Amino acid sequence: MPGPSRLEKKEAYHEKLCKMLETFDKAFIIGADNVGSNQFQLIRKGLRPDSIILMGKNTMMKRSIRLYCEQSGDDKWACVLDELVGNVGIVFTTADLNGVKVEINKYKVGAPARVGLTAPDDVMVKAGATGMDPSQTSFFQALGIATKINKGTIEIVSDVHLIRAGDKVGPSQATLLAKLGIKPFKYGLVLVKVYESGSLYDCAVLDITDEIVLEKVMAGIANVAALSLAANFPTLASVPHSLINGYKNVLSISLATEYTYPLAQKVKDYLADPSKFASSAAPAAAAAAAPAAAKKEEVKEESEEEDMGFDLFD
Repeated sequence: MPGPSRLEKKEAYHEKLCKMLETFDKAFIIGADNVGSNQFQLIRKGLRPDSIILMGKNTMMKRSIRLYCEQSGDDKWACVLDELVGNVGIVFTTADLNGVKVEINKYKVGAPARVGLTAPDDVMVKAGATGMDPSQTSFFQALGIATKINKGTIEIVSDVHLIRAGDKVGPSQATLLAKLGIKPFKYGLVLVKVYESGSLYDCAVLDITDEIVLEKVMAGIANVAALSLAANFPTLASVPHSLINGYKNVLSISLATEYTYPLAQKVKDYLADPSKFASSAAPAAAAAAAPAAAKKEEVKEESEEEDMGFDLFD
């Protein structure tokens, strides 16, 4: 049975978590694997005062959340219970979610490849000199990497895909990367899920901008308009196209018959005598060219005024 001091700590943790659940309506579920204590302190400092990181045993967090939902009658936080698995925590915030995401991602640090670690990213070793002496070619041979000796050092002939994302790091791979001084992985807090006012969704949703939403909406409207026109079923999206198509039909009938109206008559006049169109277009082109010619003349006059025949020694 836990002692009094331990029970007091659990109760204090429960009260702290319940207060946060009551105060905040936005949060991140974060993974904290491979994050050092100093790195964690820098992240906490960078997120203050608008955001608070709360870590703890998963069983304690789940217990506190369940009790809070039962006692308050508000189960909006119940959706996070299934996500509290592994080395995870919660970042409570009142700030903009995108801003908090950017701030958290700023504190990723490079780390060496350790044996048995699952690679989070692909690891490429670039071609070129390694600075290693020829006696260490065994590392490259064990990994099947083509090398040559150049000026007394080992040189990798071509780029090598050493480790693929999701694979375990082997002893030879870890040793080779250490000898080359490569820290292939970056570790920091991993954003697992986003909680907002009772909803839980993927962090990729935060990358959706207004431009992306507008592009998708316009594409959807275009599809609706195309389907409506093909099915001859009018909708708000297809009405403008239907009106334009109707006007084209009326104009075509007017041009093919004696029936006319003011706008159609202009088209008939142009078709009957194309020189009218050329004569009306010429003044417009001349009017557009006049300001350019005036500006050119003004620049020429200024250059003539500057060259008045004076000499530096007059």
